[in-house]
Amino acid sequence: MREKPKIEEVIVVEGRYDKNTLSQVVDATIIDVGGFGVFNDRQKLALLRRLAETRGVVIFTDPDGAGFVIRNHLKGALPKDKVRHAYVPDVYGKEKRKRKGGREGKLGVEGMEPEVLLEALRRSGATFAGENAAERVQHITKADLLDAGLIGDGSTARRAALVKELDLPEHLRPNALLDVLNLLFSRQSFLETYCQKAEKEI
Repeated sequence: MREKPKIEEVIVVEGRYDKNTLSQVVDATIIDVGGFGVFNDRQKLALLRRLAETRGVVIFTDPDGAGFVIRNHLKGALPKDKVRHAYVPDVYGKEKRKRKGGREGKLGVEGMEPEVLLEALRRSGATFAGENAAERVQHITKADLLDAGLIGDGSTARRAALVKELDLPEHLRPNALLDVLNLLFSRQSFLETYCQKAEKEI
């Protein structure tokens, strides 16, 4: 049996089915927050803060609106410099165990293929034990997004197209998109690809 990659950070998911799915893909400490229950669970938030400080955490919620509400709550409650974000793409369907799909019709973490989950964790910047991944320079700024037409007047369609091109969830806000772009690109490669594309469209 193939050995599962070991993740050094603690992975935080919405529920136990997400935890079960991820535990079959990676060797990691995985904590489920019980969905919206985390809003009133001070003990769990305190535990997550301690884990963030000592190990770092990767927030890995579903790509629907509810998942982003939970993600944003955790993002505000945990130390920013200790948190990474993993995103799965929008894939429509329903999980096998469910009689019907969610309100937005999207698969959650539990419904994703193993390779999709691994790719999402790599994109997040999670630390894979024993791997020496080359570090990307993280200097893309909001001014660069403005130059690329990804924020500001008339940017909504261009931003939606980029999110779709990169297989990211549609609910991604500009600040979160900036974080993801800094994980995926060096500033130079981003400018060459997207700012030049924007200039040609003018």
